[in-house]
Amino acid sequence: MTRGVWKGPFVHPSLLKQVDKLKDKTKKQPIKTWSRNSTIIPEFVGHSFLIHNGKNFIPITISEEMVGHKLGEFSPTRKFSGHTPADKKAAAEGGVSTAAPKAAPGGETKAAPVSAPAKGKDDAKK
Repeated sequence: MTRGVWKGPFVHPSLLKQVDKLKDKTKKQPIKTWSRNSTIIPEFVGHSFLIHNGKNFIPITISEEMVGHKLGEFSPTRKFSGHTPADKKAAAEGGVSTAAPKAAPGGETKAAPVSAPAKGKDDAKK
């Protein structure tokens, strides 16, 4: 269930105070926050935040496209370390190239000649 429109977006009160303090300053330091559920409002545009992801702080600079989203959306909590080596090996062995046949200069596709399967290395080279 979403938040009621009449309530307005949730923004942690301490974030609003910190953004108000930094409005007048020319050199803006990043705001460190644990409030991942706070909604990004237009006053945040141009400010830098350090958003906690459960382990460390991820630096984020707010742009206009981010308005309306939550701060936590831009600080992933899980790290994808890649697939296991066994999966990569199986994909390399089983992955046969299925490229489409190239078109001839006349615009027609060239069909490969049908021949008997090769029996040895020498036959395959010819």
